[in-house]
Amino acid sequence: MTVLLREAIGDRLRHARTNQRRTLRDISRAAKVSLGYLSEVERGQKEASSELLASICEALELPLGELLHNVAADISALDTVDVAAMAEGEAAKGEAKRREAADQLEGGRMVDGMIGNDLADLRVSPQRMGPALRTTIHAPKMVAA
Repeated sequence: MTVLLREAIGDRLRHARTNQRRTLRDISRAAKVSLGYLSEVERGQKEASSELLASICEALELPLGELLHNVAADISALDTVDVAAMAEGEAAKGEAKRREAADQLEGGRMVDGMIGNDLADLRVSPQRMGPALRTTIHAPKMVAA
């Protein structure tokens, strides 16, 4: 989910105002901004200029740097959530491909539900094994340094 910068700024401004239990009218007077325009900025419908943001932040007694820092953190957190959601989607696609490959395996089958990074996580059915697959896997030999 992509968040627009103006929406994230508006959310943070509204949050700061409501935490102070102040009205739009109060802030609009102190910032010398029309009530309607301030409302549109808070709803993310208008892109506020840097001068306007500075004036609103001053009226809220909120440092502009703090506002921008919090907005950046909000956007960053949402980007992280999007990446995690994409990774989950990719994992589901990977699982589907693994199942498809297991269906096409010759000489054995993978047991459903066994997923991991270790050879012990693979189970091969000996009924369909050909002679080429009947080899023993030995532990790696240790080399003295």
